[in-house]
Amino acid sequence: MELIINGGNAKSSAFEAIEAAKQHKYDLASFKLKEADDFLVKGHNSQTSMLTKAAENAENPNYNEEVPLIMVHAQDHIMTAIMFRDIANEFVELYKKIDLK
Repeated sequence: MELIINGGNAKSSAFEAIEAAKQHKYDLASFKLKEADDFLVKGHNSQTSMLTKAAENAENPNYNEEVPLIMVHAQDHIMTAIMFRDIANEFVELYKKIDLK
């Protein structure tokens, strides 16, 4: 659930960064992008912990890992959030350039 929550929060913060940039509030947009990054770091740390546990269990010859649907969903959330955060940064930079003209 941590992946889903942090992914969703990161995406929301990135969207808020775009909205701030639309209103010419670039300090707020930068803050929101940093906030998105912080959520992504939390999600990444959670993901790393799960992968480490899976790797430790994989050394057991009797271990048979089945990937639950919720894990696939969580991975989708975090990857979408990463991509959206990158796109949000591009939008913020674009709004800045438009304002300079």
